Amino acid sequence: MLFKISLRNIKRSIKDYAIYFFTLIIGVSIFYVFNAISTQTAMLQLDASEYDIIKMLQGTLSVTSIFVAVILALLIVYASRFLMKRRHKEFAIYQTLGMGKGQISLMLFFETVVIGVASLAVGLFLGTGLSQIMSAVVADLFEADMTAYKFMFSADSARKTVFYFALMYLAVIVLNNLAITKMKLIDLIQSGKRTEHVTNRNVFLCLITFVAAVIALAYAYRQVGWEYTTLDEKSLVFCIVLGAASTFLIFWSVSGVVLRVIMLMKRTYYRSINAFTFRQISSVINTMVFSMTIICLMIFITICTIASSFAIRNSMNANINKLCPADIEVCCNVQSDESEQSGCDSIRHLYELSGYSIDDHIEKSVEFYTYMDSDLTIAKSMGPFLEEIKESLPHLAYETPEVVMTVSDYNRVMDLFGKDEIKLNQGEYIVMCNFKTMKDVRDYVMKSGTTISVYGNELKPMYKECQDGFIELSASNINTGIYIVPDDVVENQEPKRSYFIGDYEENSDFSIDEIEKMQIDRMEKMEANSLNYTSGLVMDTRKEILGNAIGLGAILAFLGLYIGFVFLVSCGAILSLKCLSESVDGQERYKVLRKIGVDERVISKSLLIQTGVCFFAPLSLAIIHSIVGMRFARFFLETFGTEAVMQSIGLSTVILLVIYGGYFVITYCSSKNIISE
Repeated sequence: MLFKISLRNIKRSIKDYAIYFFTLIIGVSIFYVFNAISTQTAMLQLDASEYDIIKMLQGTLSVTSIFVAVILALLIVYASRFLMKRRHKEFAIYQTLGMGKGQISLMLFFETVVIGVASLAVGLFLGTGLSQIMSAVVADLFEADMTAYKFMFSADSARKTVFYFALMYLAVIVLNNLAITKMKLIDLIQSGKRTEHVTNRNVFLCLITFVAAVIALAYAYRQVGWEYTTLDEKSLVFCIVLGAASTFLIFWSVSGVVLRVIMLMKRTYYRSINAFTFRQISSVINTMVFSMTIICLMIFITICTIASSFAIRNSMNANINKLCPADIEVCCNVQSDESEQSGCDSIRHLYELSGYSIDDHIEKSVEFYTYMDSDLTIAKSMGPFLEEIKESLPHLAYETPEVVMTVSDYNRVMDLFGKDEIKLNQGEYIVMCNFKTMKDVRDYVMKSGTTISVYGNELKPMYKECQDGFIELSASNINTGIYIVPDDVVENQEPKRSYFIGDYEENSDFSIDEIEKMQIDRMEKMEANSLNYTSGLVMDTRKEILGNAIGLGAILAFLGLYIGFVFLVSCGAILSLKCLSESVDGQERYKVLRKIGVDERVISKSLLIQTGVCFFAPLSLAIIHSIVGMRFARFFLETFGTEAVMQSIGLSTVILLVIYGGYFVITYCSSKNIISE
């Protein structure tokens, strides 16, 4: 009998509780999709290094899933509180008819189990379909061949999903039973007539608090968004705490003064049912100050996380062809013959000392040196602008010597890279730089024609700004500056670092993987010798850099999506349940409006305004936070490239509109259905 009543209750409540089912289904599907990545990509034709990346990604997502499970558990518990509140009158009728609290608890147990099984089934079904799309995303990310791919269901991910959500439903059942045991019949009967007490705050105190919060927030904005180069770790933490506190105080002060301000606008306040609408809005904001603060900060984190992670991923992938125009690069510090062990004056010589030939399977190559004049430090290159630049970049290593390279060596590297050569006049220099922060500093110095001294030679800049260039293979713009000078400037000077850059043979009998394995084996044996002349020995290959870039991009992109989806679902669910709870409490008020002749369209418009303010008040402040946050993030994104930032912000906007906007639409429709009863 109780089971039949439970099924009837669920069937009757489906429309009213759409938010609850929507949240459960989305939570299950998201949890399954991101934990099934390794299984879904098992049929893709990936090499060993890419499989290692997938395993590392899976491990990262598994750890993150614990954090996600906690958030979803709190959401389900919060949602169950709304369901219990929605049914107080129903429980009162059951008790009046003689049903005991134990029977009500058993009925709720059946309902929870049925709802849990249904949401798990639908969520896993939806997640299985979405995971196939995720496989295509991973294949595109790794440029993998999907010809061998087939439909896959991840039993391991399904078991993990069922286990975590079973624990969540168990917690809900326990909390529901505790709530039932504490219920009193009189409280259940009068629950719909009670209204939350709203504290009337002092208007002048609210205005002073608002102004102070805005000033504090503006200070934090300026420090983080415009003076970020001077921030140390403590200052950054202080700005974050100040921003969060200011956000809370803004909502607190606005909630206390907004109704008073609108009441002064008598024409607006007394038009139609605006008095009712604004009082409802004031009541909601007053009781949700802390919740709106958390939601605002979560949306801010979501926007910045998704935008930044995808900007890094897209920029790194786009930079590979530009910044990795060769197959292999080997470099080491140059050691003089005066050292205790055999000296090494070049990479080729180093290999010969170890019994190898670096030219094996190399079709074309270039070997060159870079120099460092101890008298030409970063501080000296800043000229008369040193103190001014120290104020904006106090943490820069100013005593580090600048890197110097001859124009002929640089042109030989450019010939290998397939890029244009440069021309340099006697007595002049060119700075090659692609790291934006340092480029801006150097451009500022070079505009005045600042001269430098290299090994006693006075040189002036050929151009008034840095030129775009690099010599080391990389997936990001990390060249902070290389001084290109005439060849005779470094004549008879001892080089600091030796480089070898080459391309593999195109028609070799060995594959690229075999050639690189041979190179890695040689490098490991040379390092194992622990000889003095192997100091600073480093080898980078285009394949390795590409794999690392894809791995980092994949981890950041998936983590950004995972956390972003969960945060948005959490924000949407909390706001939705609060709005629905207000609609349940306000049913009697809407009945009064209808009795006095208020048109249904006017009531619907009032409800739309209330729901809109509840959703878009925290969103508006979060967007302002995000503008400054992304400005701060661009400082770190400059290393990877900022070309894809706007595209990533667009992706964040689409995700925000779909999930957050979806909750808004469902909430409005569900609230309208509740007040129409």
